[in-house]
Amino acid sequence: MALFGRRRRHEEDVDEYDDRYDEQDEGGGDDLEPEFEGDLFEYAGPHDEADAPDDGLNRLDLGSVRLPVPDGAQLQVEMDQNRAVRAVHVVTPVGQLTVNAYAAPKSGGLWREVCGELAEQLRGDGAKVRSSAGEWGQELVAALGEVSLRFIGVDGPRWMLRGVVAGPPDLADQSTHALYDLVRGTVVVRGTQPMPVRTPLPIELPPSIAQHIEAQQS
Repeated sequence: MALFGRRRRHEEDVDEYDDRYDEQDEGGGDDLEPEFEGDLFEYAGPHDEADAPDDGLNRLDLGSVRLPVPDGAQLQVEMDQNRAVRAVHVVTPVGQLTVNAYAAPKSGGLWREVCGELAEQLRGDGAKVRSSAGEWGQELVAALGEVSLRFIGVDGPRWMLRGVVAGPPDLADQSTHALYDLVRGTVVVRGTQPMPVRTPLPIELPPSIAQHIEAQQS
């Protein structure tokens, strides 16, 4: 049976949906360029809704994103002070995975811009940050306390997808593979409405999850 746990993080709420689905150099140099340029990898996704594959993969429909949640994972719903959904975290044995989509310009290139700002913010929080070249280009790898973080971004048609995994340093390789698999299978639903660049695309919970949260609150 699905269970929810709720705890407050300052002005944010986190509702845990417990239903289960069937180190390298960390120097903080300022050079955030990847080790190579160009698309040297072929990859399956993420997919735009218009090009969504008919692959039979079971995906969790969250409105703006459809996620292929791995078997054995748990869901954690994060809400802001207005009870709007900020993120749905996929909690796995190797780390917590989070994927969000944002409105982006037709010209693309938003991830490169965001990546530099994110690195600066992480360093301001005391993290050791380095740039890495990955399947979709530039990535950020950070060490903050006892947590290893990896951020990846993909520029799509009028959207940008950002994925992050947080987990123990000794499982960094496994958590990276888990994040890659999640992003490869994700479908982004941008919609046709105009939005300012960087606006988070809205997350909509499936009725079953929303009803559990509502029942717990009441």
